[in-house]
Amino acid sequence: MTEKALSGGIWNKSNFLNKRVCGLWLIWVAVVIFAGLMAGGKQLIMMPVFSFGYVIGIFGILANKSLSRKLSYGKPTQGQNRMLFFSIILMFVLMVLIGGPHFADENYRLIWLGAFLAIGIHFIPMAWVHGPSMFVLAVLLIADALLGFLDSNISFHLLAYADIGVKLVFGIYLLLTGKPMNKKAQTETPLTH
Repeated sequence: MTEKALSGGIWNKSNFLNKRVCGLWLIWVAVVIFAGLMAGGKQLIMMPVFSFGYVIGIFGILANKSLSRKLSYGKPTQGQNRMLFFSIILMFVLMVLIGGPHFADENYRLIWLGAFLAIGIHFIPMAWVHGPSMFVLAVLLIADALLGFLDSNISFHLLAYADIGVKLVFGIYLLLTGKPMNKKAQTETPLTH
């Protein structure tokens, strides 16, 4: 699968210069979900473990300018930053709408499946930030969450392991394929809309 950004109707690979940061983030989130799942208990994925790990990842990976410079091949465009912001807001809104109502009855299966579904959906607009592989990632994560919603007999742990596995595979893929094709590609005009 080629990784190119939509620019004038053509996906231009040079526009996905931060895929490795995304890849490391996906790997980290998979590890955090796994740690929360192992601590689990009544919450299935222990929320304090997940929350603590998530915050560490935000500061250690996403807000770490030094690490970002090492992993990135350039800065995202203004359009990509807007799409990134939109997708993050979308994720939190969907989490509240889908999983939030289940806090009242402490149905942690539906809370976490709601979070998994919201995260899967938020990867759709991420395709304009990190490439079309985000569409595939989104479809797999959405399918996993919907399967859990539709069939309550499927073990939550199995669904969580599938979510973790998909994030690990795509995280490794993004880390290994994050380099632009050539030096010229790094200087081409990136996505601006």
